[in-house]
Amino acid sequence: MIYLDYNATTPVDESVVQAMRKAMLENWGNPSSGHAIGKKAKIAYEKARKQIASLITSESSEIIFTSGGTESNNLVLLGLALHFAPHKNHIITSKIEHPSVINPCLNLLEQGFKVSFISVDKYGIVDLNELEDAITDQTFLVSVMLANNETGALQPIKEIAEICSRHQVLLHSDAAQAVGKVAVDVKELGVDYLTIAGHKLYAPKGIGALFVKQGRPIEKTMYGAGQEFDTRPGTEPVPGAVGLGEAAFLVKKDLAKEETRQQALRERLFKGLKAIFPQIVRHGKADNTLPNTLSISFPGIAASDLLAKMDGLCASTGAACHDQSMAVSHVLAAMGVSKEVALGTVRLSLGRYTTEAEIDEALRLFNSAISSI
Repeated sequence: MIYLDYNATTPVDESVVQAMRKAMLENWGNPSSGHAIGKKAKIAYEKARKQIASLITSESSEIIFTSGGTESNNLVLLGLALHFAPHKNHIITSKIEHPSVINPCLNLLEQGFKVSFISVDKYGIVDLNELEDAITDQTFLVSVMLANNETGALQPIKEIAEICSRHQVLLHSDAAQAVGKVAVDVKELGVDYLTIAGHKLYAPKGIGALFVKQGRPIEKTMYGAGQEFDTRPGTEPVPGAVGLGEAAFLVKKDLAKEETRQQALRERLFKGLKAIFPQIVRHGKADNTLPNTLSISFPGIAASDLLAKMDGLCASTGAACHDQSMAVSHVLAAMGVSKEVALGTVRLSLGRYTTEAEIDEALRLFNSAISSI
């Protein structure tokens, strides 16, 4: 099988598996226990926290372990709503966010909060003027993703951070798709909160992290003991955290080389597809998307039908979360993409194990499938 769906999930790296195995067999104690076995687990757990902090250039005390991107996003949105109510009641986000941001915002709307959903241009980039104009004295948070999961479009987070700073508004960025694919420096970006999802960077599912800048408020949404700086209760997930820490170490080591390699493979893929189907439509700008992500449309061909003809290829018809649906992607709709083009859209995302030979075989499969339609 040729796997070109790395934005949906990544395989767990063998080194990550080995690190987790050691954690389960040797460091199985409760990190909150005061005895020797508990302390051993605590050391492994805190090492992982430091590895994640190193990847995004933060302090280890600014990293909170969670179960993944969805929990991290919910913790910020719902937690800050609790913290600021009833004094402030307004959140700003974009129309192309992941459901784990959009749906908590919709829930807050039902509770009486106000939410502004900012437009994007035809390339999927947030309208900065509209964003700044939407800020009021009731605004307490702006939440805009760093990289879009469907198109790979990279948002101008540094510029958004400058706007937020001028208006003294907090900024959260869902970086689940960006961390591990491009360099992410929270100090350079200027964010107050940033989301990480383990299974997007060769760690297992069920583990993630949330960066919370020192001194920024965060309100717990669950109650229990005082783990994770009294923010996220529950016995610490040592094996998962160790796996995420190892994954962070590995992606940081090879990040620049992999960016260049995957971008070259992506462009080889696009060039080949354009030769097969000249009418192909590319979503987003090639120089402002994740190096591994290619979102393209074959107008007049249903993407689901096309992929069904390629048993040897794993890819997605837009966001993987909605892969069973024929509805137009909310991301493409926000970009003004027509229904015909949207329904012909395939998302191809490359990764660490993608080879040139696999790209060439994928092109052969596409050529055969398109010829038979």
